[in-house]
Amino acid sequence: MTAALEGIRVLVVEDEFLVAALIEDMLEAAGCVVSGPIPRLAEALDAVDHGIYDAAVLDVNLAGDRIDPVADALFRRNVPFAFVTGYGAGGLPHAYADRPRLCKPFKMAELH
Repeated sequence: MTAALEGIRVLVVEDEFLVAALIEDMLEAAGCVVSGPIPRLAEALDAVDHGIYDAAVLDVNLAGDRIDPVADALFRRNVPFAFVTGYGAGGLPHAYADRPRLCKPFKMAELH
């Protein structure tokens, strides 16, 4: 277990079940408290509005909807986030192109 991640509250927004389950398992194994995974944009926005998170992991595309509004909401709340995507860097929301990006598939060491 990674002591640095123990108790960290992480919001996971991902619409691919297997990828979401993998992220959730990895984070929980590292000691994080996971909220989600949340597969839809409206649900993710609601979670950001009503939850308290230390970090978030965001898929760029949720069933055809861009993640930009969720990234904006997290940014306004000063919650750090990283993207998990099959797209290249050009597929990230332009305003957040400098944020960490994990390419699917990825390994636990990359998620830290």
